[in-house]
Amino acid sequence: MIARALAEALEQRRRDNLYRQRHQLESAQGPTLVVDGKTYLAFASNDYLGLANHPQVVAAFTEAAVHYGVGSGASHLVNGHSREHHLLEEELAAFTGRERALLFSTGYMANMGTLMALLGQGDLVVQDKLNHASLLDGGLASGAKFRRYLHNNIDSLSKTLTLPGQRKLVVTDGVFSMDGDLAPLPEVAACAEAASAWLMVDDAHGIGVLGETGAGTLEHFGLDQNQVPILMATLGKAFGCFGAFVAGSEVLIETLIQFARPYIYTTAMPPAVAAAARASLRLIQSGHERRQQLQALIRQFRAGAGELGATLMDSDTAIQPLLLGGAERTMAVAAYLEQRGILVGAIRPPTVPAGSARLRITLTAGHSADQVEQLLAALAEALVRYPATATD
Repeated sequence: MIARALAEALEQRRRDNLYRQRHQLESAQGPTLVVDGKTYLAFASNDYLGLANHPQVVAAFTEAAVHYGVGSGASHLVNGHSREHHLLEEELAAFTGRERALLFSTGYMANMGTLMALLGQGDLVVQDKLNHASLLDGGLASGAKFRRYLHNNIDSLSKTLTLPGQRKLVVTDGVFSMDGDLAPLPEVAACAEAASAWLMVDDAHGIGVLGETGAGTLEHFGLDQNQVPILMATLGKAFGCFGAFVAGSEVLIETLIQFARPYIYTTAMPPAVAAAARASLRLIQSGHERRQQLQALIRQFRAGAGELGATLMDSDTAIQPLLLGGAERTMAVAAYLEQRGILVGAIRPPTVPAGSARLRITLTAGHSADQVEQLLAALAEALVRYPATATD
């Protein structure tokens, strides 16, 4: 009975053009990838600065692996917390202008652990409607009263914060992963302060890319630890590595060490990964030219897509969603681009709302202007071949 019910649900997903499939990557990250034995020009990676295969990052990983081995052996609170972990935490705290930082194995765990450690029954957590799934899941699992406000709508946030709660926490992405737009963080911070609420920002897609030194969305807006007490960011995107961290005050980090179950009960990331992230951090801090290159490619792509009449969402970040509407059309356009040797992400419900399926095109500093032109030329053909219909 169970197997039959599961099979029926899977078949329905196939009929709805919502079935997800994995592909086998056979090369290092870069502008071109070998996937399932075929070489593609790829616009589907979150390796925004092109550091995942940078020689200095690879060398740092290799050297640390020779010294520490591959595995960390245990959780941070047993004997898995290496000197590489400790130094990375100190450097991330300094980089983000916060008192301390704490490493987690994944961004999902960092968000779940933080929300579950800080909130409970009688509290109120208020989240942007388009927040990442890990933030939504963490809010629901915390036991606090969970409410969502309209995307980037300060009036909606303000009204929601009038609900009672012993502790009140506002949570938002800094850069929204499927839309590519920025949260209006100065206004969100002011609204949270007026309601005596804490503010937590997930800056997974802003860290390394935005801000004068690459310190992320908070640096971009000039916000400090008092205005945004809780910062979460990942090391698997612009850093090109793996893992995540939470940064904030001394008391926040000590609280997470004592009460964040995904931190306490998880094996620490390998020390070699921490060493690689330290090398990435140094490259980010000296990488103004990479950020300038990325911004130039973003402007080039948006201008070219505009000339094609493509419907781009309001994003000035490396995430450039091209709205197509229906899942069937989105899959057809993505498949056509794949036939032309170009790999992009096809995003459909339930990741995004029904009727807003899109290509999630991501640009990196490793791309060239010529490669962006190749993408635009293929898109021009695909949009003619698969025009919008009344159902899209």
